[in-house]
Amino acid sequence: MILLDGKKVADQILKDLKKTIGTFTRPPGLAFVIVGDDPSSQTYVRMKKKKCMDIGIVSKDKKFPADVTEKDLVSHIEKLNRDPEVDGILIQQPLPPHLRASTLMESVDPGKDVDGFHPINMGRLLLGETNGFVPCTPEGIHRLLQAYDISLSGKHVVILGRSNIVGKPLAALLVQKNPAANATVTIAHTKTKHLKELMHSADILIAAMGSPHFVKAPFVKKGSVVVDVGINRNGSKIIGDVDFDRVAPLCSYITPVPGGIGPMTIAMLLSNTVLSVEKKQLF
Repeated sequence: MILLDGKKVADQILKDLKKTIGTFTRPPGLAFVIVGDDPSSQTYVRMKKKKCMDIGIVSKDKKFPADVTEKDLVSHIEKLNRDPEVDGILIQQPLPPHLRASTLMESVDPGKDVDGFHPINMGRLLLGETNGFVPCTPEGIHRLLQAYDISLSGKHVVILGRSNIVGKPLAALLVQKNPAANATVTIAHTKTKHLKELMHSADILIAAMGSPHFVKAPFVKKGSVVVDVGINRNGSKIIGDVDFDRVAPLCSYITPVPGGIGPMTIAMLLSNTVLSVEKKQLF
C-alpha cells in the first residue's frame, strides 16, 4: 500500500507557483467573501490566507453578517469584478439558507471564478474545453493521481456523492477524451441500488459524501485505489468517509485524512488564481 501524500504534492505545487509569481509585474490578488460566523469557514479562510501569504498572493476578505441581503452581496461582488488588482474571487460556503449560492456564483466574473463554479466554467469543463477554471477539489484529486502516475485510462472510477462541488465536476473531468482521463465513471448516491457490489467493482473508488467511515473493507476490491474526500469531526479528531485502518491494507494506493485531498484543494485554488493572471497576460 502506498500513501497518496497530498501535503507533499501540494507543497511542491506551491513552491512552483511561488517561482511563477516572482516573474509577475504585480502580485496576484485573491478576494474572499465571507458571510456569518461559521467556525469551520473561518478556519478554512485562515488556512487559505496563510498559504497565499507564503507564496506571494495578496489576499483580502470582506465579512458580512449572516442576515446580509443577496442584493448587497451581489453589489460587492460586482465591485470585485471591476477591481483590476483582484484576479480571483472566492465565496466561502456554506451560506445562510436565505442566500442562493447559484445567484452569487453567477454574479462572479467567469475570468475571476477561481472556484470554478460559474455555469460558464462548469460548461467548459463538461465540453472538454481547457480555457476555463476547474473546481478545486476535483482538480486536486486529478493532479494527485497524476503525481503518482496512476493511469485513469479504461479504469472504472466509482464516485460516491453527486454534489456540484465534487461529484459532478469530477465525473466530467475524469471522463474526458484525453490521455490524462479516459476513465469509465459511475456516480453513486443515496438512491443507488446494489451499492456494495458497485463499490467493489471500482478500480478507483472516490468517497465524497460526508459520511464518517462509510466505506468499509468488504466494499473495496483488493488492489484498488481509494481517494477519501470526506472531512468529518469526531470529537477533536478529523476522520474521513473511509475506514482507513481496515481499508488501507487492501489498497494499492490510498489518501489519508487529514493530509490527502485537503492540501491539494487549497493548492488548486492558488493555482487557479495564478492562472487567472497568466490568462490576462495573453491579451
